[in-house]
Amino acid sequence: MSSAKFDIVVYGATGFTGQLVAEYLVAHYKDDKALKWAMAGRSPDKLKSVREAIGAPADTPLIVADAADPASLKAMVAQTKSVITTVGPYQFYGEGLLAACVAGGTDYFDLCGEPVWMRQMIDKYDAAAKASGARIVFSCGYDSVPFELGTFFVQEEAKRVFGASAARVKGRVRDMRGTLSGGTAASAKATFDAVAKDLSLVAILNDHFALTPGFTGPKQPKGNRASYEEDLQSWAAPFMMALINTRNVHRSNMLMGFPYGKDFVYDEMVLTGPGEKGEANAKRVMAANAEKTGPNAPKPGEGPSKEERENGLFNLLYVAIAPDGRQVRAGVTGDRDPGYGSTSKMISECAICLLRDAADVPPGFWTPGAAMQHKLIKRLRDNAGLTFEVEG
Repeated sequence: MSSAKFDIVVYGATGFTGQLVAEYLVAHYKDDKALKWAMAGRSPDKLKSVREAIGAPADTPLIVADAADPASLKAMVAQTKSVITTVGPYQFYGEGLLAACVAGGTDYFDLCGEPVWMRQMIDKYDAAAKASGARIVFSCGYDSVPFELGTFFVQEEAKRVFGASAARVKGRVRDMRGTLSGGTAASAKATFDAVAKDLSLVAILNDHFALTPGFTGPKQPKGNRASYEEDLQSWAAPFMMALINTRNVHRSNMLMGFPYGKDFVYDEMVLTGPGEKGEANAKRVMAANAEKTGPNAPKPGEGPSKEERENGLFNLLYVAIAPDGRQVRAGVTGDRDPGYGSTSKMISECAICLLRDAADVPPGFWTPGAAMQHKLIKRLRDNAGLTFEVEG
């Protein structure tokens, strides 16, 4: 796509998260004359008002495209090297655009946290993407960039300290402030609804290796109940996003050629503190998880205020454990609420990183961590307010 008019098209720019992505590009790349990007969505009037609201230059190109109109998607994709799409749930609105990108050899980035749909798309389009030159990159937001890269980062330290990567890594959420995105809630609900209609999908949903076609590793922790972790001196509760993140981490390991080994065991939990208070907090987290996809969950397109986004954060702990019990630890933090503020920065940097720093990554279906590794960590540190640090 070297003849393409644009480097990036932000599709869904009139939605809540899409607007934040466009706003980030305006704020951080306004002096970068080499980056050519456009905004796309269904309504020309809404696109114009978003362009004005985010302070984008008046000549920022606008493209009208609609998930229900394949010809409009094809025309949009033909003009660009890559598309960032924030239009989910992807199992409802994603396949047409993904198929158009595969057919056109155009790179594709999304915020998908829907493992069943992702597996279906990999099975259906991976060979065609490899043939056309398209690089399809799922899960470029809070699910699952910091988790994938946190695992990669702690494993690099494990190799340095132990002389080999660790077959066991724990991912633990120490702190997370900010609301779940309406899109994430809708995607989770859509996935559960799809599974309820077609029970054959239950096996995919429950399979930690759902995204590693042809490979199944060892039994993994279920992570579905509260437990006390002696080595961390804390109670731990189930983490809602483990359902997608663990699958992406295993896929990452496979795509990189199994640097963590084929016997790799990985899980994610939320740390809730020691003692009776920690146990009570763990039970509260479990109750809150059920509420997040219930009738009171945020709707797609709804999201927190600017102040809430800027006061949000996330703080993750990564623990790599050697066979003899030795540990190395690393922390990953973000300076905005995870579902919107940090996510909009992460997906933008994923697209720019693949475009500029990792142009030699071959075509096919990727995870951000496997495709871009250290290069993406550097970009997220430099531009997106994330930290990656070894802890004593």
